[in-house]
Amino acid sequence: MSGVMDMGTMLENSKELDRLRKEQEGVFTEINKIHKKIQSISEFKLFRVEPAPEVVEKSGDSVLLRLRALYVQAKELSETEFNVSNALMGQLDTLLQSGLSAAQRKKMEVSEQKKKRMKGDSDVPRHSPAASIRNQLEHAASLKGEQVAARVTPDDAEKDEWFVVKVIHFDKEAKEFEVLDEEPGDDEESVQRKYKLPMSRIIPFPKRGDPSSAPDFPHGRHVLAVYPSTTALYKATVVNPPRKRKTDDYLLEFDDDEEDGSLPQWTVPFHKVVPLPDGHRQ
Repeated sequence: MSGVMDMGTMLENSKELDRLRKEQEGVFTEINKIHKKIQSISEFKLFRVEPAPEVVEKSGDSVLLRLRALYVQAKELSETEFNVSNALMGQLDTLLQSGLSAAQRKKMEVSEQKKKRMKGDSDVPRHSPAASIRNQLEHAASLKGEQVAARVTPDDAEKDEWFVVKVIHFDKEAKEFEVLDEEPGDDEESVQRKYKLPMSRIIPFPKRGDPSSAPDFPHGRHVLAVYPSTTALYKATVVNPPRKRKTDDYLLEFDDDEEDGSLPQWTVPFHKVVPLPDGHRQ
């Protein structure tokens, strides 16, 4: 039964990737249109047939603001695509290790054939898989020096352990991160440890100064969040979403945190909360 559920989740993530790519195509089309508009304004100025200078200046400011907003949107879509792709790779690793039944493989093949037929029927150009992979690798390389969430336990461990680590290096050939656990523990024997981890075990945090880069987690959604005053991440439930313009914190209840028969509620900044990985074991 769990295999069927995994397959269903993978198909949903695949649909989400298609949606993201379609949205990116629309954004890129708008960006190209604005670049052409800017070029036409420059040509008007060159040949001195432009309208009044104040009209051109106001129009130019509006165009540039719109262009900047589109680039911000394209960046956010690319980061979301990276996260969804990471989730898919993690699901594929799990399925490959557990082994797929013949029926499940057949179901995947049929689904893939349907997707190919739909793609062939569409006139809208898509990003090539190679281009998408390049984008993911470039984004992974850009995380150098950043703090990320990392699963440091092996796939056959009884439970998953996630910690805040710092990215030291990303090997594009091996598709592997080298990370540093800067705060391994409080006892005297604890030392900083380095890990080499595949992309499927890394989840980037939202940008600290950019609340718009954080996913919109609704009330009741299960997430992975940094427990207050620690560098460890645990499964939690969203009690309320962040209130924009007032505070960018989430109010969370952590699993297995019962106290006097009830779960205490904790305030956690948006940049320390990430989607709960599929198949998380705690």
